[in-house]
Amino acid sequence: MRIPARIGASALAVAAAVACAGPGSAAAAEQAGRDADGYCPSLSEDLEWHGDNRAELQRVIDELGICGESGEGGGRGGDRPVAAFDWDNTVTKNDVTDATLVWALQHDEILRPADWSDVNPWLTPAADRALTEACGADVPVGEPLPTSTEAACADEIFSIRSEARTMSGERAFEGQWNHRRTVPEYAWVPQLFAGHTPAEVREITKKARKRALAAPVGSTQKVGTHTVPGYVRYYPQQRDLIRTLGKAGFDVYVVSAGFEPIAETWAAGVGVPPSRTIAIRSVLDGGRITTRNEGCGGAEGGQGEVIPYIEGKRCWVNQEIFGVDGPDAWERQDAGRRIALGSGDSDTDVSFVSDATHARLVLNRNQDEIMCRAYDDADGTWLVNPMFIEPLPQRSEPYPCSSTGYTRPNGSTGPVLRDDGTVIPDQKDTAF
Repeated sequence: MRIPARIGASALAVAAAVACAGPGSAAAAEQAGRDADGYCPSLSEDLEWHGDNRAELQRVIDELGICGESGEGGGRGGDRPVAAFDWDNTVTKNDVTDATLVWALQHDEILRPADWSDVNPWLTPAADRALTEACGADVPVGEPLPTSTEAACADEIFSIRSEARTMSGERAFEGQWNHRRTVPEYAWVPQLFAGHTPAEVREITKKARKRALAAPVGSTQKVGTHTVPGYVRYYPQQRDLIRTLGKAGFDVYVVSAGFEPIAETWAAGVGVPPSRTIAIRSVLDGGRITTRNEGCGGAEGGQGEVIPYIEGKRCWVNQEIFGVDGPDAWERQDAGRRIALGSGDSDTDVSFVSDATHARLVLNRNQDEIMCRAYDDADGTWLVNPMFIEPLPQRSEPYPCSSTGYTRPNGSTGPVLRDDGTVIPDQKDTAF
């Protein structure tokens, strides 16, 4: 269990002393987490933010960090304030899980399962047939599939991940699942790496990462017959925000619906260690990845039934960061056991970002529920920013907040409600 580090009495004394005395010695400043010249950690003024977002984020950093009045990093009885970030398209432009899967398919890194229908519990007979026909049965079970040369096999695997459909357009998943705790095509990626060790997946990720960071912005690549983004970039603004939060005494976490070995490899690039990176955690057998994953809040992970997805992200934040055990981890906690700052880009992130007490930063990717809540800004803590690289144009129609913006556990849709139960009216897209 990952509990936020507590600031020791000596560290608090140093922080308080520097806060009161103003600029002091470089050693004291560094001990307190300040810049070497003694000033409070500040976001770069050379990086462009939308509207007043940089100023609002800086206000939260100043209030809760080592320069705050208490000098205790938020005054939570010695607990450091916590910030949590989604990863794909929040800290990076483009999806690092997809970049890794594409590399794996291009380099024959997916091992043949004994039976495709055993990989994912919701896989349809149509998807099973498509995969079996495209990938064949000549390769021994547990050996690499020739996806670098067999485009049909690579196509079916990637289509199921990206579209939840086969190449012929048939549904790849069917059955019942809690639509606020999982989505089958997200669980599909860790399951594809069954038979590998986490270390092997990290090595694959490092190779994919090196290529994606070197590729020009806007470039594409082929996997099978699919054309997909060829590049990934760390957003400089988010990298700077994470760095500044750390210097100001925040504990910074990543919480992703991707695969944990992949997320860990990328998160290291912004200084977030594996111990503070939360994503889908596969159950291991003899050190090797299986098609099962760990659960949360007293619920079995099963074969993807519970992952860090919408309510699942809230559960993992509560359980892994704040030590909330059992079913209570699914519920919003009191302010003292919640993150101070949360950042995301999609409906996947809406619950944990909504739990942030001081700042809720959303990168606009035109996702209904999170944008409804962000633009409604019922309590004045939401900040909306266009994507920092290749932002989307303005959405032509308002977000359907009053009708279909919310996805229920059974998959049906309804209106998005505020905490007091009132309906959020439809919202115009204004930050693009």
